[in-house]
Amino acid sequence: MNEKKSSPVHRSVQTPSGRISYTEQGSGPVALFVHGVLLNGCLWRHQLEDLSDVRRCIAVDLLAHGDTEIAPDQDVSVTANAKMLKEFLDALHIDQVDLVGNDSGGGIAQIFAALYPERVRSLTLTDCDTHDNWPPEAFKSFLAMAAAGGLRGTLETMLSDKGVYRSSQALRPAYEHPEQLSDDSIERYLRPLVKTEQRTRDLQRFLAAFDNKHTLAIEAKLKTLQAPTLIVWGTDDVYFDVKWSHWLAENIPGTRRRVELQGARIFFPEERWQEFNKELRAHWQMAQKTARQVAP
Repeated sequence: MNEKKSSPVHRSVQTPSGRISYTEQGSGPVALFVHGVLLNGCLWRHQLEDLSDVRRCIAVDLLAHGDTEIAPDQDVSVTANAKMLKEFLDALHIDQVDLVGNDSGGGIAQIFAALYPERVRSLTLTDCDTHDNWPPEAFKSFLAMAAAGGLRGTLETMLSDKGVYRSSQALRPAYEHPEQLSDDSIERYLRPLVKTEQRTRDLQRFLAAFDNKHTLAIEAKLKTLQAPTLIVWGTDDVYFDVKWSHWLAENIPGTRRRVELQGARIFFPEERWQEFNKELRAHWQMAQKTARQVAP
């Protein structure tokens, strides 16, 4: 008889940075999944469902994203988000996690791992902001639009016509098969961002704070990170060239494996989740085995 899998549960917890929304599924050692800009924990739904047999999988909504609630003056920079993750884990009494990040969430994961290495059991980085490539060149036009006051109108247009979201002028470059992305997923990603005027302003502040000073500031500490690290990179990414996966592998001493997914784009954790989850399982198993071997 097959053991029945758990169902995802949506919760929130109060922290000094705000009331943080998250979804969790499964039991055991905790795996913490960190999404990037414009998305939320929904990005990781296939990981939560598929990997809940070996991990207590938690997908958090970052500051200025999803259902997370913050004060109007709350700092929403990527370093503030990394500090929020520590507060979040403290609030849930979680000591260590298998940390997984994508896009700006991968940059945040690097900052968290550099600042709080004792909290990281293992690290997995996918296509993400790295070193001085923040923001990436291909995203600067979106940032300029937001800075000029067009963010809310753009979000509302993409919500009213999902084809705009999937167009080359919007998020098509982020997907290998944008036509396969459901309307429901687009709703789940974008609707919270226009729920109130304040939510949209918070996102605008998040975008305005994009600056490579945050990753440059932790470079020295990143180069001392011993946590077992997996790097998985799509080769057809206009935002994050494969060279950045090599940079990470060369500069994080804990790197155990670097994988290239041919033809994959930035949001491959959603599109190619079976391949990615296989890599995660193997990585976590290896990290556990190594930890047992070095234990006193």
